[in-house]
Amino acid sequence: MVPLLSGTPAASAPRHSPCSTDPTARLSTVPTPEAVLGFPLGLGQQRVVTNDEVRTYLGAVDGASDRVTTGVMTSSVLGQPLPYAVVSNERNVRPSALRRIVDDVRDLRDPRRTSPRRAAGTAKDSPAIVWVTANVHGGEKSGTDAALKTLYELAAGLSCAVADRNDNLVTIIVPTQNPDGRDATRRQNEYGFDLNRDWFARTQQETDGKLELLRRYPPQVFIDAHEMGGRQYFFPPNADPIHHEIAGEAVDWINRIGEANKSGFGYNGACDEVVTTECYFNYDTYDMFFMGYGDTVPTAGFGAAGMTYEKGSASAVADRVQQQFHTQWSTLGWAAANKRELLSDYFDIWTDALTEGRAGRLEPNEVVQPTNEVQFPVPDITIRSYFLLPDRQLADVRQLVERLRRMDVEVYEVQRPTRVPTARIFGGRTARDVTVPKGAYWIPMDQPQKHWIQAIMGEDPYTPFPYFYDVSSWSNPLLMGVSTIYTGDTVRPKAKLVREISGGRTSAARPWGSYRYPLDSAAAAEFTFALLGRGVPLVRDLATGAVALPATRLSREVDELAESLGVSLTPGGAPTGTRVELPDVGLFQGTGISTTSGSHGEARYVLGKRWGLDLTPVTTADINDNTAAFTGRTVLLVPDGSSPTGGLTATGQANLRDWIAQGHTYVGLRNEGTRVARAAGLTSTTEKAKPDDYLVIGSHLRVDVDQDSPVALGRPAEDFEFNNSDPILTPTSTGTNVLSYPSGATFWANGYTVGADTLKGTVAVVDEPTGAGRAVLFAYNPLFRAYNENGLHLVANALLYPATQGAAPRRAAGVDAARASAAAAPVTPDLSGGWRPISIEVAATDLPRTQAIVGRFTTDARTSVTGGSAHLVIPNPEGRQADEHPFLRDLVRALRAASIPLRSLVG
Repeated sequence: MVPLLSGTPAASAPRHSPCSTDPTARLSTVPTPEAVLGFPLGLGQQRVVTNDEVRTYLGAVDGASDRVTTGVMTSSVLGQPLPYAVVSNERNVRPSALRRIVDDVRDLRDPRRTSPRRAAGTAKDSPAIVWVTANVHGGEKSGTDAALKTLYELAAGLSCAVADRNDNLVTIIVPTQNPDGRDATRRQNEYGFDLNRDWFARTQQETDGKLELLRRYPPQVFIDAHEMGGRQYFFPPNADPIHHEIAGEAVDWINRIGEANKSGFGYNGACDEVVTTECYFNYDTYDMFFMGYGDTVPTAGFGAAGMTYEKGSASAVADRVQQQFHTQWSTLGWAAANKRELLSDYFDIWTDALTEGRAGRLEPNEVVQPTNEVQFPVPDITIRSYFLLPDRQLADVRQLVERLRRMDVEVYEVQRPTRVPTARIFGGRTARDVTVPKGAYWIPMDQPQKHWIQAIMGEDPYTPFPYFYDVSSWSNPLLMGVSTIYTGDTVRPKAKLVREISGGRTSAARPWGSYRYPLDSAAAAEFTFALLGRGVPLVRDLATGAVALPATRLSREVDELAESLGVSLTPGGAPTGTRVELPDVGLFQGTGISTTSGSHGEARYVLGKRWGLDLTPVTTADINDNTAAFTGRTVLLVPDGSSPTGGLTATGQANLRDWIAQGHTYVGLRNEGTRVARAAGLTSTTEKAKPDDYLVIGSHLRVDVDQDSPVALGRPAEDFEFNNSDPILTPTSTGTNVLSYPSGATFWANGYTVGADTLKGTVAVVDEPTGAGRAVLFAYNPLFRAYNENGLHLVANALLYPATQGAAPRRAAGVDAARASAAAAPVTPDLSGGWRPISIEVAATDLPRTQAIVGRFTTDARTSVTGGSAHLVIPNPEGRQADEHPFLRDLVRALRAASIPLRSLVG
């Protein structure tokens, strides 16, 4: 952590004791917001603060108060610092005292080294740690200003209310988590990532630095301040579903903090049929299920009361900031008053996790909303261990190990083959007498982080009922496509604790020889692009997928890079194989493409940032006019978007076909990427209609892999694909079906699906030749949030497709009958906008009442009846997620107010 230049604590600020009964008494030596910013925060405020003003005010308060110390937790994509402040009483913020407090709290997280007696002493004597964070969505700004107001009150206040908070708490204040988005008044960061979906994967530097600071100061209470539409305010109790591995103690704290917030909210109190503005509500929209949120991860990963607070952005600035301040202040007051119970129960959370992990017991599904009931219980299975097998995708296995270790999970490397009597294999299969080989990684559940292990490793998250505001699966082994088993058996393999990542050179090669590695993973792909960017010559065995580099080109820097990525380099003979060329990639940003969010930003991040490729923007006009920006590229990537043609004219489509026929590669993602190709006569695939009740909500499905395709080089014969209500493609008759959904008994899906059998026999990836080139089409988004590692590897293979210039064309360059027929087929309406449409299921008998209410919000709903259920699908052309949708929250509340039971809800 880098201290702010202006962050030197005051050497001898006077101590004021006893506390004052005057709530307005404050130290005159601590500058007010008005003195530094020129305007008040909260009441009387006319505009929000800027990033520069945030940093200036933090430095000013730190320089004047011995209750405050500041630092920088990380920097943004554009290089802006993300500052934080630590606030407590004068004694607690001294470096030695702060280290002791943090060590004591951290020790509560491991009952194996902390006795109940010692834990009771910590609960009695140590302050609790509370985090106040804001502005993870850049356009949601009021929480930042309120956090600065909270900072001022804690730093300057002389009242007993302030003293209670400072004596009993160490408060970590992070005013903005997304300064680049704040400057741009944009939800996403500079790469178009929603940082409030990035928590478990921590792909973005803003998230990664924050989580490291969380590990340094583990919270018992965590506030994540947001904004939403309207003029109301949300704070928990949450909406269901809540992930089953979230501890009951944390849910209890959250609900009790909600009561404190009700008491301290002021304004118009609770919303009802009469009071509809400047009021609060609970239980709606904001769930605690997906492990990418700023409330679920602090709760499941750190044992905190993680909470999302949402203020309506249509209110005046003063009201937005003041209400955010009221909830922050009330939360701090509750935590201070209950800090001994907080710390005592905090110890119990980890004690219970150890007990459950030892027994292999999963937490049950529960609900918090009074009107809800559990529809799908957690199955009666026992899980005592997970094993990551080393037979394939080893670099990605090691990356997953590092992801776990960086959340304080203990992972062990198996030193001797171990027999597992009964095992469950990811993908819904079981096996007996499985031998786990040496080199596998063992994750025992008998450890304090049991809840977190199950939350991100579980084969299925086991939703209690079908309400979804995000995805229904994020199983990390399935996302990475690595070989994984789990068992309820009590096994104790001979194993050593992993303390650092493995990789790099295994032994020395002869000077004339080579170093080889399997290019079978996203991590190995990243290593490959880094080598190509350094000018290292590479060859690839097109039978095995292995890559070789000359031994003389292995520098210390390259060896360290391989180690950091988990790529093992083994010595071999002289390098032989097909030369691997650095692709020259054009990134399409023409008609239908959003350049500030979605897969365009994901491509900029993965291909540009991670893989170091120079991406040339290619517009619709570039293709239509055959400009050098287009023709000079060897690869064109068309991300997901909303246009079925990308705006290409007939001439532009002919230009695209001719360019591919010269030996170039078109890579098309999801809706726009596949539809532009179809309209241009590059594929014979068509879109299959989805049944009225079809729901595939961010689920994993098994796919069969055609390993003869260069796109699948290094993938196993069976793999997993992440499907988020993606278009359903029929098989190609003019190319290779690289990934296909099984049509028989091996078909498998996790998460929540309805009508998924529709996918049987359809395809997820096709490789369509044209002349000497090809179009590689993904029905899904393989770059989704940059955490779909097996998808990233497939994209890398497509970019590195072996050159065929000079070879006989695999297929003539013209448009044959099958492709012409596909191009002429009606275009399936795009209802999702890069995300998903809103889907509501009610009883068929409730359809008239439901239609009447939905009609108050939109006239675009599509209605159907299947069996005893009615399904209403509302187009979402801008791809808005539930927490940013302009009317979804109000629509759901209106349906509930009318006592219409929702059988399922997908936002």
